[in-house]
Amino acid sequence: MARAIWTGVINFGLVTVPVGLFSATQDHTIHFHQLQRGTGDRVRNRRVNERTGEEVDYADVVKGYDVGDGHYLTVEPEELADIAPGRSRSIDVGDFVDLAEIDPIHFDKTYYLAPTQPEYERVYALLLQALERTNRAGIALFVMRGRQYLTALRAQGRTLTLQTLHFADEIRDPAAELDHLPKKTAFKDRELAMAEQLVEAMAAPWRPEDYHDTYRERVEQLLDDKRRGHETVAADDAPEPTNVVDLMEALRRSVDTAASRGRGGSGKGGRSSTKRRASAKSTHPRGKKATQGGGKTRPRDTKAAKAGRSGATTKGDAEELSGLTKSALARKAADLDIPGRSKMTRDELEKAIRTAGDGGRTGSRTGKRKAS
Repeated sequence: MARAIWTGVINFGLVTVPVGLFSATQDHTIHFHQLQRGTGDRVRNRRVNERTGEEVDYADVVKGYDVGDGHYLTVEPEELADIAPGRSRSIDVGDFVDLAEIDPIHFDKTYYLAPTQPEYERVYALLLQALERTNRAGIALFVMRGRQYLTALRAQGRTLTLQTLHFADEIRDPAAELDHLPKKTAFKDRELAMAEQLVEAMAAPWRPEDYHDTYRERVEQLLDDKRRGHETVAADDAPEPTNVVDLMEALRRSVDTAASRGRGGSGKGGRSSTKRRASAKSTHPRGKKATQGGGKTRPRDTKAAKAGRSGATTKGDAEELSGLTKSALARKAADLDIPGRSKMTRDELEKAIRTAGDGGRTGSRTGKRKAS
């Protein structure tokens, strides 16, 4: 069971419910230590006086606020502790606001809230259902770990979530911060219509499980290759930016590509989103071993074997490719080590994977003939 990082009560009106606060997310970033090249020696950070070069003990470190011209206002840790807010024991809801009115830019970190005892579940469920039915969020200030947070209580399924929010003065003004924001731009009707058509053609339901941290997967693959003593492959170059002169042609080709794979329902070669979901669910799992001539082979040994692992070696698997998203096809192409995949359109990725799959089947048939 997860351990609460904070316990207290939610107050709304004259109603109180004791709750615990739990992390809702976890970091899967791969972390590295710093080592000196050519050795296994760790490199560690030290507190060093930049004038003398001598190491400074932690007890002798104070905080300094830069007031300019090399001058600082020094503040002792005890002085900050004296004015720090005490640990809050309550989340006092002051307002209930429409969720649609909260700009997503304010959202920061998400936590789960749960009742601390079974006897509090009824009051908890009452607040949960009230927020769900009204589509509102409870806004409250509360203190945790010596810091005050602006928060929004939201209903999410059977759980109350607490979303920390950025204060208004923490949101940067893009007009003041960014150099190349476009001025008011006039487009021809056909340009806007084509762009809107592309957006509609690429419309899809939100399924977060369809998206993966592909960089982390590449780091894991790099580490696996190094453990096995295999050669590592550099990433493909990023695609070139679209030339303004070729914008309409790029839009037209994009619309044709999206329509040909049937995203968004009907169209050329169209498939409904329901059918796409059914196809995506039936995709073979990664890592399935391929066979050649009746004998087993490792999926990493040949490109044909990798094609078997990625699910492109049978007629049924080939049909499933048309129901996959571009990101899913890109992952299959990475498994197959298909060169230039980062610059390919969705249709080009599908064709390349089918070609790799055909090669795998040809190799399998040849192996069977030799075996006979």
